Parts: sequence; C-alpha cells; structure tokens
Amino acid sequence: MQLILVAAEGQLIDAFKHNPTFMVLNLITSAIVLTIVVERFIFQSSRYRVNSKEFFAQIKKLVAAGNIDRAIKLCEASDYPILQLVKAGLTHANKGADEVDAALSEKLGELKPEAEKRVGALWSLANIATLIGLLGTVSGLIATFAAIAAPGLSPSDKQAMLSNGIAEAMYNTALGLGIAVFCMIAHVLLHTRAKNIQHDLEGTVERTFNLLTIQRTGQ
Repeated sequence: MQLILVAAEGQLIDAFKHNPTFMVLNLITSAIVLTIVVERFIFQSSRYRVNSKEFFAQIKKLVAAGNIDRAIKLCEASDYPILQLVKAGLTHANKGADEVDAALSEKLGELKPEAEKRVGALWSLANIATLIGLLGTVSGLIATFAAIAAPGLSPSDKQAMLSNGIAEAMYNTALGLGIAVFCMIAHVLLHTRAKNIQHDLEGTVERTFNLLTIQRTGQ
C-alpha cells in the first residue's frame, strides 16, 4: 500500500512538472473558494450570534415601560444586524404605523442581502473548477495520443509519456471534481444558514412592528 502511495505521489509530481497550467489554475480557484467559505462562516457566526428572542424580550420590557430612548441605547451597544433592525423601528416609534413599517422594510432590505453575499459565487466556482479540470483532462489525453503516435521513440520512452499523459488527465479530473464537490457542500451549508438568518430578521421585523404599533396602541 505504501509503495502504491509513493508511486501515485511520484506520478502526481511528474504530471505537475509536465503541464502545470490547469492544476495551477485550479489551485488558484481552490484558494478563492477557501477564502470565500472561511470569510462567510466567520461573518455568519460572528455578526448574527445575538439571541434575537432574548434580546427582543428586553426591548419589549423597555417599550412597555415607555423607555424608548433606553431601548434605542441598548440597540446602539453594538452594530449587530438584529440590533440595527430593531433600532430602525424604535427611532420611528412615535411617527405612526406606516412610518415604522417603512423604516423596518428599508432596513431589512439593506440587511438581508449581506447574509448571503458571495455565497452564490460558489456555484460558479464549482463550474469553473470542473471545466478547468476537464481542459486538463483533454490536455493529458492529447499528450497520451501524441506519445502513442510519436515516431522514433523507444518503447520505454513511449511508456513514460503514456503514463505521464494519463496521470495528467486523471489528476486534473480529480482536482476539478474535488473542488466542485467542496463548493457545492459549502454552498448548501452557507445558503441554509443564510436563509435561517434572513428568516430570523423577518421575524424580528414582524415582532418589532407589532410591538410598536398594535401592542402600544392597545395599552
């Protein structure tokens, strides 16, 4: 088994030396993919870590007590999107239901796209990686057929060229497909998290609107 791994590693190095163009392109693609995935996971985990229900319970108590200014200051304690959204409603609390609704809708329109920003690019990068891998595969096959048809070469030289061409084709295929699969898995995870975040933002808008209009009017 160890000998097989050593041989495979040697073939990979030889294939890379023979024609590194498409492998390098896919390595650059993989670096871009990793950057996007890490940045989005950190962004989603850090910017939306507020417990919206617990936070809103505090806001509800302050609004019920008539402490709108104090509730606004609580929202200004950080720049988390949930806090910004509630603040947008609180700053228009005394301007009527239409003003509150407009302010909340406008702020929601600003915040929702941020949750899914750059996530959609992963699908495009998956396709790009697959196509680059396919180009590398075709390049390797061309080298393979050239080795078979090459005149004046010894059988050992033809065998070496044939081996390098096939290795180049297979490794490019594997690299392209591996990056594409990773992109798709990351997209599913990040897209699902983004939808949950957006659903939470929409729920916060509804609760804030009800708190500042219906519930306050009924007091």
